[in-house]
Amino acid sequence: MSNLIYNEMIKMIRKKRLLVITLILIVLIPIFTYAQYKMLQNTIKNVGSSNWRTILQQQIVDQQNRLASSRVPEEYKHLIKLNIQQRQYYLDHNINPNAPGAPTFVRGFVEQGISLFLPLLVIILAADIVSSEHSLGTIKLLLTRPVPRWKILLSKYIALLLNISFVMILTILLCYLISGIIFGYKGWTFPVISGFQSKGEELITDYVHVLPQWKYILMAYGLAWFICIVIGTLSFMVSVLMKNTASSMGVMLAALISGNLLEQVAHSWPALKYSAFTHLRLTDYLAGNTSLIPGMSLPFSLTVLSAWAIVSLVIAFATFTRQDVLT
Repeated sequence: MSNLIYNEMIKMIRKKRLLVITLILIVLIPIFTYAQYKMLQNTIKNVGSSNWRTILQQQIVDQQNRLASSRVPEEYKHLIKLNIQQRQYYLDHNINPNAPGAPTFVRGFVEQGISLFLPLLVIILAADIVSSEHSLGTIKLLLTRPVPRWKILLSKYIALLLNISFVMILTILLCYLISGIIFGYKGWTFPVISGFQSKGEELITDYVHVLPQWKYILMAYGLAWFICIVIGTLSFMVSVLMKNTASSMGVMLAALISGNLLEQVAHSWPALKYSAFTHLRLTDYLAGNTSLIPGMSLPFSLTVLSAWAIVSLVIAFATFTRQDVLT
């Protein structure tokens, strides 16, 4: 098994997918860093102060003004009211939610990238892991080895998990090293509030607790790693079912994007909460952000995502071990 995994790792390295992902991160992270820096400077300019309390108070005022607008849907007004209460809680307890520093950028990056950017990187890795064997015609050579098919497929899956883990670690390191050039490298021990809950339009703070930022980041990236594993597993299944790399990648991209869109435009549809692609923002549970889809919770989201991953693995192995892949 170890030799099979080693061979699969060599294949993935030769495909230069990891190199492509590294280049994407090296190009985009500085852009995100500069954009955040400019946004911070514009905020300071508009507010007329660099004091975080003054900025937060102005943000509360802006949110209250949005509530007065008739163009804002009622469900979004509900989220705005909860957001105002959260910001006020930060003020009351003298905790800056956006304290400057590379660790804060790392935290924000995973919170914003968990539902689309990080899954896209995983799709780049996983979408052709099996289908490329058909496209290149190497599947026949692969199956001439005196090794059970399930072992061959398992080695590919383990290699995929290892590569996903590497990409997650690489993302953290590049975010920290690049953003620290502008924001500084301090801030791992800054306090971060977690545990906000809501009941209707009322913010529940009974379970709120303060975490050092390093622990919050570790929890957030743990959830992001889980999301990437699920997306990788779904991509793995599609790659087994489809013998064309472009088709498998297209299917996963369409599913990922449509899942994000449906959450925004059809959030009242009850069946939507059973879709894997509407449960990707697991870090919202840490931050206390309320979902537009009713009936959502962290245990429920983890259960739905785990079920999708398990079913995908069963389908992938059952299909690969039974189908006539030599034709």
